[in-house]
Amino acid sequence: MPPQPAPDAPLVLVVEDDPTINRALADRLRADGLRVQQVHDGPAAVQACEATPPDLVLLDVMLPGMDGLEVCRRIQARRPVPVLMLTARAEETDVLVGLGVGADDYLTKPFRMREVVARVRALLRRVDRARALAVDPPPVLRCGDLLVDRAERRVLRAGREVHLTPLEFELLATLAQAPGTVRTRAELMEEVWGWADARGTRTLDSHVKALRAKIGAERLRTVHGVGYALEAQDAR
Repeated sequence: MPPQPAPDAPLVLVVEDDPTINRALADRLRADGLRVQQVHDGPAAVQACEATPPDLVLLDVMLPGMDGLEVCRRIQARRPVPVLMLTARAEETDVLVGLGVGADDYLTKPFRMREVVARVRALLRRVDRARALAVDPPPVLRCGDLLVDRAERRVLRAGREVHLTPLEFELLATLAQAPGTVRTRAELMEEVWGWADARGTRTLDSHVKALRAKIGAERLRTVHGVGYALEAQDAR
């Protein structure tokens, strides 16, 4: 019998309607020392998150009863939680919609179990870093009319609050540490997501696009072939 995860190990909710894939994911995550809860449809996923809040949700897009995008909307509205979405379609519109409802990352089927575990571990490390910052938060970051409060995890633009997803906040806070400085795509992937992989830059680009829509397109400068910089502009 394989060793059982520790009682205090992170809890991952696996939401996948294909029983073979669901079982394979659960077995692999347990083998990596994580606790796992398994459900097979959208409504059950929402109920599971309410009954026993997980540390991370591994969420398929195509589900019976309620699709993964709606599941993500509902669980994020109650309590922010890292979500890794699994999709059979790689079209940009699907990815952007998924990230727009609060997903932190995505993987396109077919995927390798080793990569799933790597992404899950990276998202859990980000949660640990956020908790550490909450104990000893850095000072408030300012960039022109933008105020980024890492202790309260709030963003104000010209005095008005801007609602960001957890990953959008982390990305903005990372760029705000050095306004005007170009951060490479690899640096951002490593610091915000906890892993550096050229295949993940599409995730980064999707978050940048969503962030531009919320704080102003002119605030995020693209340096083609390199990365991004947050521009300091005075409020008008």
